[in-house]
Amino acid sequence: MIKYLLYKTGYALLTLFGVVTVIFFLFTVLPGDPARMMLDQNENSEQLAIIKKKYGFDQPVSTQYLYYLNDLSILSFHSTNPKDYTYLTEGKYNAAKLFTIGNTTTVLKTPYLRESFQKNGKKVTQVIGDTLPNTVVLATSAIIIAIIIGIILGILSALYKDTWIDRLIALVSTLGMSVPSFFAAILFAWVFGFLLHKYTHLDMTGSLYEIDDFGEGKYIKWKNLILPAIVLGIRPLAVVIQLMRNSLLEVFSQDYIRTARAKGLSEIRIIRKHALKNALNPVVTAISGWFASMLAGAVFVEYIFGWNGLGKEVVEALNTLDLPVIMGSVLVIAATFVVINILVDIIYAYLDPRIRLS
Repeated sequence: MIKYLLYKTGYALLTLFGVVTVIFFLFTVLPGDPARMMLDQNENSEQLAIIKKKYGFDQPVSTQYLYYLNDLSILSFHSTNPKDYTYLTEGKYNAAKLFTIGNTTTVLKTPYLRESFQKNGKKVTQVIGDTLPNTVVLATSAIIIAIIIGIILGILSALYKDTWIDRLIALVSTLGMSVPSFFAAILFAWVFGFLLHKYTHLDMTGSLYEIDDFGEGKYIKWKNLILPAIVLGIRPLAVVIQLMRNSLLEVFSQDYIRTARAKGLSEIRIIRKHALKNALNPVVTAISGWFASMLAGAVFVEYIFGWNGLGKEVVEALNTLDLPVIMGSVLVIAATFVVINILVDIIYAYLDPRIRLS
């Protein structure tokens, strides 16, 4: 187990290193001067030089890349010269000094995702910290909807194979996969948030937290979660239905299921005690992949419903070319993918005793 986790950790670090490298050079070669983006229309040559010096934009691309890796690394190296970009200023890093050799101080710190270009120097970690929990709540709610309804409909589809029930569920599944998320979001918001508002009491837009009428505090408005969670869960729901159906039909053909039926066990008990656990492996794979991708796929849904999550923040950052926020968000989503994949392998071993971690 420990050997497996060490192997996976090393693999995860290599994957994240590749992601960091790609996004850095991708956004570095984009047209435009980051320093001018930060100053907008108010720049002059003196201010421009100060900004470039402060953020290391006056250095070659290779040096800027090393600066970026140093910022992201937990163990990093910093100059004792106040004129250098890597100088350990107060408040820039949450760092603990380890030792100093010559003009270089080695520190242990949290990853530094730099500062937003458009939010008055607000740290990217704070921007993500303010929005990511809302996206996690939305993605978790959507995947719970997909799991519960998908497994139930998948079981029904397998039990009533080739009947009108099976065909109706297949039609629902096909529609769910074929409808784009942004179109489904617009459709649901218009129908249930506008046309049927007096019956559903749901709003077309709204986030998890709302400001009260006097502007004195925030409160949770759970009903704003219903429509975006359903829309975000439609596509994984369709996948879970089909995977559950096909996997359960394959399990039903196994000898131990025939033996259980020969003993006179009811179909419900056979499914609950013998078939369901073994049929869940492909479903777990789909659920894990969809849950991670929802952090990225929630972009359109959050923007249309006005849900203040990471997806909506990324759209706004793209509109304003707020590169540190975009890069930091991509890294967080990539790290989530990696962590979830490791957890899925562990869950696999629990669901199927034939699989062993090595």
